[in-house]
Parts: sequence; C-alpha cells; structure tokens
Amino acid sequence: MHNQEILDFIKENSALFWYTPEEDKKYISLEFLVETILNYGDEKSVRKLFDLVGIKRVAEIFYQQTSRERINYHERTVNFFNLYFKRHA
Repeated sequence: MHNQEILDFIKENSALFWYTPEEDKKYISLEFLVETILNYGDEKSVRKLFDLVGIKRVAEIFYQQTSRERINYHERTVNFFNLYFKRHA
C-alpha cells in the first residue's frame, strides 16, 4: 500500500490507468507506476514522480525494467531516460 501522496498522484493521473478498475488503482505497484508515468506522463507528472519517489529510486526501477529481455517502454522513452539518468541520477 502506498502513502497518501502517491495515492493522490495516481488519482491525478487516473486517465493513464484507464484499463485498471477504480477500486484497484490503490494497488498499483511502484514499478507499474514508474513505467506508466515515464512512458505516457507529461513533464509535470514526471517531475512530481521524481519528487515523490526520488530520482535515484525511479532510475533504479527503470534500469531493472529495461535490463530484461522484453520491456514495455517505447524505444524513444528508453533512449531519453537512459541519457537523462546518466546525467542526473
């Protein structure tokens, strides 16, 4: 279970989780949240994710996810955040 700030953040970005039933959104994993926000979120939501979770933790999750054989990130997203995290995390 997440703290209230993260639950509010999920609610603010609820449209990105349109396929998740409303009552199940509180169970969204941190990994899924990071993947969705980095893939589909705007600049404001990415910055807020960094503020809530921490840029180093987001980078850790991102690198864990992108090191797998099959990933759900867009190719441009992977390239952008690889460059971004090398410089800022």
